[in-house]
Amino acid sequence: MIRFFLCLLLFTATHAAANGCQGDTACPLGDRSYHVLAPEDWDGQTPLPVLLHFHGWARQGDVVVNHERIAGATKTRGVLLVAPNGRRKSWDFWTSDTDDVGFANDVLADVAKHYPIDPDRIYVSGYSYGSAMAWRYACESGNGVAALLAVAGSISQREECAEAPREVRHVHGLKDRVMDFPMGPGGDTSYPVALWRAKLGCHDATPQGDWSVVPFLTHSRIVWNDCDAGQVTLDLHPGGHFIPHGWIGWQLDELAGREPTYP
Repeated sequence: MIRFFLCLLLFTATHAAANGCQGDTACPLGDRSYHVLAPEDWDGQTPLPVLLHFHGWARQGDVVVNHERIAGATKTRGVLLVAPNGRRKSWDFWTSDTDDVGFANDVLADVAKHYPIDPDRIYVSGYSYGSAMAWRYACESGNGVAALLAVAGSISQREECAEAPREVRHVHGLKDRVMDFPMGPGGDTSYPVALWRAKLGCHDATPQGDWSVVPFLTHSRIVWNDCDAGQVTLDLHPGGHFIPHGWIGWQLDELAGREPTYP
């Protein structure tokens, strides 16, 4: 439903900053708000991919639109960054009975009134509690999502999801003690994406070895690309609870079919 609505709004967008807001200035939406940041050198007309990013606990969207590892990736890659503000600086992702999924859909619909967004390239992301919220959003309203880009946070792998994104990419540190690394039975390090592997009907894993965006942090990648629908990618690193340098930009480049670059 959200994708159909966005397609209709694509033809009526005002091609201007939403409600006069941009960056640090929040866009009001009912009794709530969100932040938006257009990419650099945008011509004001070309339809934009969107990264809907949920902030971490005790933060707000203004942090997201100023964060070099988030906004620094979108603004140079032609992606519109949208950062909703959670109530009490947090998110209700614990069960499917949450108002935050509907709020996020309202945010996307409002953004589409003011920007010509590409409904086929809606990416959903988040960090920490925000990553768990991104998982919840994809679980409840993910059929119109091109890819979930999740950083260091998830919901229970035993959830029954009504919907799913077309692609899932998740990164997590093996030494994360804030949103603990969800180790599977018998030390199974592929367990952090068990939910999506089951939902998308994935079969055999394909280890793709180590890779790095920056020389001081190495990721190990596993891909499930023989799924009945979609694809799942898991990047593991030896560190703790943080957004890895360049990871979001790297994913956006790969999803766009470009050679990944940093920053």
